[in-house]
Amino acid sequence: MTDGKDAGPDSSANRPSLRRLAAAFLGLLEGHVELFGVELQEQKGHLLKLLLLAGFCLVFAMLLLVGLSALVMVVFWDTYRLQAAIGLCLFHGLGCLFCIWRLRAMSDDESSPFSATLEELARDRERLLP
Repeated sequence: MTDGKDAGPDSSANRPSLRRLAAAFLGLLEGHVELFGVELQEQKGHLLKLLLLAGFCLVFAMLLLVGLSALVMVVFWDTYRLQAAIGLCLFHGLGCLFCIWRLRAMSDDESSPFSATLEELARDRERLLP
């Protein structure tokens, strides 16, 4: 009769390598999760700063437009008030269309926010696969 020790020299030899493989896989997974978390925090901070700055720009631009529009209307009130009002409306409409066009162009041209994580996954795949 043989005991369990003689039956599986191959199985006992495979167990440490499977454990090492599982540990290596978990180590890779942990590194990727940490990298993803760091990139997510960076993107969140970057987006918050961008939105805050865009909000301030919008407020100051609107104040400037209101002030310039009032100035144009005051200057041309006696002689060309209708033409001045039409010109201001055309100017504001064209500015709005330009901003919409640029916004669409910028949103279509956006790169992947987690490019470092994707590159690291591709490198790991190349290292693990023959």
